[in-house]
Amino acid sequence: MLNVEALSVFVAVADGGSFSAAAERLGQTTSGVSRTITRLETQLGVALLTRTTRRLDLTAEGEWLLERARRTLADLQDTEEQMATLLSQPAGPLRINASTPALTHMIAPLLPAFLEAYPLVRPELTAAESVVDLIEERADVAVRIGPLADSTLNARRLGTSQARILASPDYLAQLGTPRSTADLTDGAHRLLGFSQPESLNLWPLRHEGGEGLKVTPHVTSSSGQALLHLALAGAGIVRLADFLTRTEVRAGRLVEVLPAARLPWGEPVWAVFYKQGALPPRVAVFVRFYAEQLQRSGVLDP
Repeated sequence: MLNVEALSVFVAVADGGSFSAAAERLGQTTSGVSRTITRLETQLGVALLTRTTRRLDLTAEGEWLLERARRTLADLQDTEEQMATLLSQPAGPLRINASTPALTHMIAPLLPAFLEAYPLVRPELTAAESVVDLIEERADVAVRIGPLADSTLNARRLGTSQARILASPDYLAQLGTPRSTADLTDGAHRLLGFSQPESLNLWPLRHEGGEGLKVTPHVTSSSGQALLHLALAGAGIVRLADFLTRTEVRAGRLVEVLPAARLPWGEPVWAVFYKQGALPPRVAVFVRFYAEQLQRSGVLDP
């Protein structure tokens, strides 16, 4: 009889394209993964993979088995979840996709309490700095910040995070504190901004020309976490969301710039997921738990 663990290893190798990628994903050694595939091929009496120095490819028999292995593993996972539902205990793997800042400052701090409430759920956290396809990335739920463009997704609003203009005390002591928005655009200050999405370089400030100040950053990054570290190191002035910076602001490591000019622009934070039929219990409890706790803990505003 085929071994479920061997099928899981085979699928991981096919998805990852190498023994080493599968080993990293499964928390095993590369040699252990290789031995498992060899034993599976010996048991079936066919080669499942063609091996070269650069890559692994599935044989025709491997393609045939992969389709059935995926279906078998999905059926087993569904059985596990349905049994857990009968026992009123959501269970099974929960693949969560979010940007590094969201994982670090929203998901991870509350995860111990989530695991205490739902001990049979097995979270798998994956960082992605850009929007990903949930099906392609095999994600059950993603946390996204800002307007949603994909109308095929189901979503629940987890809360709102205000954006502020911030700098370190050392930076302000060295280059001075801006007194008006004009001080941010005359070249006297170093501005830190986003390479993508560029919409985040529209800062929530009133100015003589209206509302919203479009800036041209001196330094850009696609990562809010990287911009946070740059601001803490005194590299410049930055626009960042409260969920990412509230600890640093409370500790005095970052100071708000031009608070009187700040517009109350909040970025919505969403849990997004595909829903075909009933929402899997492990996803439903995650969405409900984080919607409640992120606001209760003060990480997000309503």
